[in-house]
Amino acid sequence: MDARTRHCVLSLAGGGGLLVALFALSAPATASQQADSLPPGVTRAMVERGRKLFQGEGLCIACHGMEAKGGLGPDLTDDAWLHHDGSYAALVRQILQGIDQQASKTGQIMPPRGGSSLNEKDIQAVAAYVWTLSRPARR
Repeated sequence: MDARTRHCVLSLAGGGGLLVALFALSAPATASQQADSLPPGVTRAMVERGRKLFQGEGLCIACHGMEAKGGLGPDLTDDAWLHHDGSYAALVRQILQGIDQQASKTGQIMPPRGGSSLNEKDIQAVAAYVWTLSRPARR
């Protein structure tokens, strides 16, 4: 604990403030740790490979645009997920399976694998990249 933190903790120690002070001091560290985290099994290298696939042979830009802000397909950079909870596992499933007309909430379909011939490992990389898009601190 640095001198400034120790001073804050000691200043608030009277009258039961110690617990509150320790909680308040731990919150920013926890938030910054979460901001740097990736889903289990996902690496920074996967995210970078996914970005390249998204912008190239994955064909994702055809519907989601080069910056993933949407077009025919939805904006992937906000935190609104139309067809699932936005988890990495859900993204992998959605990209692999696509979205048919009946399941689509926008009227647009997404073919399995986005219409590309990417293998499952490549799909996992694309999903890793897409997962980071709505979490700017995690890119």
